[in-house]
Amino acid sequence: MQPLDFPSYPFRLKSSEKGLQIFDIIRKKFVLLQPEEWVRQHVVHFLVETKKYPKSLINVEKQLVVNQLKKRYDVVVFQPNGSIYLLVECKAPEVTIDQATFDQIARYNLQLQAKYLMVTNGLNHYYCKMDLESEKYKFLKEIPDFSR
Repeated sequence: MQPLDFPSYPFRLKSSEKGLQIFDIIRKKFVLLQPEEWVRQHVVHFLVETKKYPKSLINVEKQLVVNQLKKRYDVVVFQPNGSIYLLVECKAPEVTIDQATFDQIARYNLQLQAKYLMVTNGLNHYYCKMDLESEKYKFLKEIPDFSR
């Protein structure tokens, strides 16, 4: 797999009849290693190992309904009170992050109401702090580390 713009993490990989798989520390199972999954697993390890977010507050690949359509978010970090702190949209490294990507995460966030957004293809990372009142976002250099 292609090197990404994240620190190096200790991934568990295995070969199977389906192809190469990577262990997801949140879902606690091996999943097929596709380019977007490679980015998603780097994000999860970045949040847990670098930013110190507890695994218990992270959710990966869950369904939500947006305008009566079933969609899946990539990564969500909850606050201890159950509200959503961070919403992450992952793309494969070859996918250019453009306005359509931001529109997608913004649509998801109308439903989820996250305080922070992260969009990444593993090579380029964008972080935003939401102003939910005015429905605007401010770009940040990085997302905050976990704090209680």
